[in-house]
Amino acid sequence: MLNNFKPYVSATKKMKEFSLGPILMGVVLGILFGASSLYLALKVGMTVSASIPVAVLSITLFRALSKMFGLRQTTILENNIVQTTGSAGESIAFGVAVTMPALLILGYDLDINRIMTIAILGALIGVLMMIPLRRSLIVKEHGKLIYPEGTACAEVLIVGEEGGSSGKIVFGGFFLGLIYKFLNVGMRLWKDVPEKIFSFFKGSSIAAEISPELLGVGYIIGFRTSCIMMAGGVLSSFVLIPLITLFGANAAEPLFPATTFIKDMAIHDIWRNYVLYIGAGAVAAGGIISLIQSLPTILGGAKTGLQNVFSKQTSRSTNSSKNSSKNNLEHKRTDDDLPFGFVVLAILGIVLALWFTPVLQINLVSALLIVVFGFLFVTVSSRLTGEIGSSSNPISGMTVATLLLTCLIFLAVGWIGPEYRLGALSIAAVVCIAASNAGATSQDLKTGYLLGATPRYQQIALIIGAVTSAIVIGYSLILLNDASTIYSKKVPAFTVPNVSELKQTQKIAGPERASDENEYKVFQVTDKSDPETLKVLRPGKYLVDDSGVVKYLVDPGINGTLNVRDNGTHVTKYEAPKARLMSLIIDGILTQKLPWGLVLLGVALSLVLELCGISSLTFAVGVYLPISASAPIFMGGIVRYLVDLRKSSKEKESETGTGILFSSGLIAGGSIAGILLALTQVIDGLSDQLDFSKLMGSWGESDLVAACIFAVLAFVLYFMGIKKKEMK
Repeated sequence: MLNNFKPYVSATKKMKEFSLGPILMGVVLGILFGASSLYLALKVGMTVSASIPVAVLSITLFRALSKMFGLRQTTILENNIVQTTGSAGESIAFGVAVTMPALLILGYDLDINRIMTIAILGALIGVLMMIPLRRSLIVKEHGKLIYPEGTACAEVLIVGEEGGSSGKIVFGGFFLGLIYKFLNVGMRLWKDVPEKIFSFFKGSSIAAEISPELLGVGYIIGFRTSCIMMAGGVLSSFVLIPLITLFGANAAEPLFPATTFIKDMAIHDIWRNYVLYIGAGAVAAGGIISLIQSLPTILGGAKTGLQNVFSKQTSRSTNSSKNSSKNNLEHKRTDDDLPFGFVVLAILGIVLALWFTPVLQINLVSALLIVVFGFLFVTVSSRLTGEIGSSSNPISGMTVATLLLTCLIFLAVGWIGPEYRLGALSIAAVVCIAASNAGATSQDLKTGYLLGATPRYQQIALIIGAVTSAIVIGYSLILLNDASTIYSKKVPAFTVPNVSELKQTQKIAGPERASDENEYKVFQVTDKSDPETLKVLRPGKYLVDDSGVVKYLVDPGINGTLNVRDNGTHVTKYEAPKARLMSLIIDGILTQKLPWGLVLLGVALSLVLELCGISSLTFAVGVYLPISASAPIFMGGIVRYLVDLRKSSKEKESETGTGILFSSGLIAGGSIAGILLALTQVIDGLSDQLDFSKLMGSWGESDLVAACIFAVLAFVLYFMGIKKKEMK
């Protein structure tokens, strides 16, 4: 089969491929989809592949620019460079969102230097370590490893080259999602989270964050997966919380880890103090189980990868001999990779950079662990992506394995101090981003192989896309956290002893800054702080004045405990479920201080699901997240089910279906609107100027009105799903 394969563009044909325009377009689209993927991953712990939407937008945008300014049409290989450059953002965003928010949960600040360094170096490792595997995984095993998203992306580019374009579908979804989110959350014309609390069933409630991005996610992941996720939310809201409410109503004292009586808690407080740990235990168990299930493939992929690397030079020598015996046949550009020596030197340089960058808290042993785990899971990720696609690639499981083994090694040698917690997280973060980006890299190289692209140009484009996206993703993460951070004056009276020893200072950020521009000292309370302090202050970050008096509790936007500012304004928080899992592992092994009873309940839940033959990880994420996140995803799954009912088996939604493309636009538009609205929160007064809630009067506070508007959005998605693509 390999001998008969012919790419779409002949391997000896000269065609424009690597030029400034496509690279810039790819960088812009990569930043756009990278930022939207980060927003999505922080909310629900998942992302969707960006390659196909980027390819579609590239074709459409360049075609429009050609008509407007009389420019030449871009070639299919130039459009491939755009999607190659642009696809890196999504994979890096997932790796960053899975790991970096754990810093906040562990009691540290989000440091832009740490985030950017980890994101850039992890992404580069993913690209560079994949390069030696290209010939074996992409070329040699062509026909065996299908790379579903990569193959579908090649089909999109070929159809676009021959006259078909679905760009207006993606654009339509993007602008609808953007406008909907702006009117809903920015102008506050209707409720963004309608909720119903059932008085006859104490502790139970139903809510839905009616956002376009979550609706789009549900459509893409499909009916069954969205049902499993919703089932986890139902268990949380209609079983666990009512159960805790019922049995804890007459408790004589607060139940650990909470410090207040259950009878005095709101539903969200019960979820935050108890169900969150049950969900985290379920997610941890689900991740480990999925890793164990993938072990045969992981070990086989690692073995194959090692064999391919060590046989690479022999293969080159053999090919060289064959070429010389054939009188130096015309050179094929499709055989050009970045030089192997450059790859090795670059990886060594990255390892040294990891070792000598102080902010990462990585020593020589840690750097070596990154090399070992990095190569292992880059190989596994690249192969699994070829077998089952990037959407099903268990990157979280690989990250869990890395973190577990790293923490156990640290514990064995006695490295349990705060700096080693940071070091363990840094190792897991680099490996996670590397494995995630390696999967995306292999998909892109498969697309290029089918089209007849030059691998070396794609590899350079991937490096450019990785670096530019990593820079913006770091700032986006900090922006989203800062915009939703609450500075609360509702703190117990407490004076910090030895206040002169506090060196770090900080001003208030966000909307509260307008009323207080003073600079305060930072006082960090952890579970290892002075017992007298812990009697008054719970673990967290506080701002104190020069005399040591505590003035503010700094509640972060990611995994914070407060939802309402002191002035009564509701704030959207980001749960970052996978990051909670990472912090759980680090705390559980290195500090051994967790509410283990709750965590083990979650572990038992995952075991029950697995024994029933149901994937526990998706269910566990539903338990962990508030039902308000699962409900709109479930609605998207229902729309997908109804669309599939209307279509014959031959017309079922594919990776390039109209509904999938429109959903991708909804996700990008809604997520980008969320990031832009977060920016208004950190600009003095801008958020209040956008508030037009008075225009709707009482209708703006109606749950029914909000539900009806969201139903209209769902109907539009249904209509687009049953619509046939136009080929013109």
